[in-house]
Amino acid sequence: MTNRFLAGLAALALTFVCLVYGSPCAAQEPADPAAWAAEVEKHAPSQPTAALNGAPPRQALVFSLATGYQHSVTPYVDKVLQTLAQKSGAFAVTISRDIEDLTTEKLASCDLLVLNNTCSAGERRNLFLDVLESDSRYSSLSDAERQQRSAALEQGLLDFVRGGKGLVVIHGAPTLLNNSAEFTRMVGGAFDYHPPCQQVTVRVVEPDHPLVAAFRAGPLVYEDEPYCFKGAYDDGDFLPLLAFDTANVNDPEGRFAAAQRYAAWIRPYGAGRVFFCSPGHVPDVYTHPALLRFVLDGMQYAAGDLRCADTK
Repeated sequence: MTNRFLAGLAALALTFVCLVYGSPCAAQEPADPAAWAAEVEKHAPSQPTAALNGAPPRQALVFSLATGYQHSVTPYVDKVLQTLAQKSGAFAVTISRDIEDLTTEKLASCDLLVLNNTCSAGERRNLFLDVLESDSRYSSLSDAERQQRSAALEQGLLDFVRGGKGLVVIHGAPTLLNNSAEFTRMVGGAFDYHPPCQQVTVRVVEPDHPLVAAFRAGPLVYEDEPYCFKGAYDDGDFLPLLAFDTANVNDPEGRFAAAQRYAAWIRPYGAGRVFFCSPGHVPDVYTHPALLRFVLDGMQYAAGDLRCADTK
């Protein structure tokens, strides 16, 4: 048999398994959440890479609302971020699922905004409008007023980062405003699609970059949805840090290996900074010491405390 035939057969088999039994990552939540939390606590860094030198912890707002696909990993990511903040002392974390916390006035007290799997609904891909149309607090607004309010929230988010603050974007979070040209340019790309959840390998792109120091012992092998991006992603206007090993990804659509697929990157936006981290879809990956260090370092970069090159 030819390699091409075998690859096609493997893709068909994977599709069948996913349709009948669910994806290979179907058992997405830990069997013992308390034991999982203990592992995260054990492996989370006890010190930040960039010392605070007596400065107070940075204020981080973690926004974890989804109106579309509900990632079961979302509350686990909340717990990870709280653990990283508390154990390292680098951040004070507030968790929110209220768009009112994203107003310009509320964001003014924050140093860092983390978007945690903020998936929007349908083809429109606008989480703000989803909430403004479904939440009874906004029932008195006209359609035009909802559009204006959504635009104001988006502009406030852009201004927050452009003005010198930080943004961390985790896994499915780019779909918050996936059809917004400026938001996706700030993030570094718009979500396109992903092959089924499966075991993947991500490797370091910039071996000497300080943000990937945690992975110098070797690549990260874990279960995930390997995300693909479009739009601003094709411009490559970011500094890639991690990339998927495309040769070993089973993709029924056959598109994944056609391009370089980055799993993490950083980029400046105005006077601010953006850190995107694709891992991960399954809570178990967050027990990996290297990923915990990587996420904390990425947060410190975005907050402006860990200074490093962020352009090609």
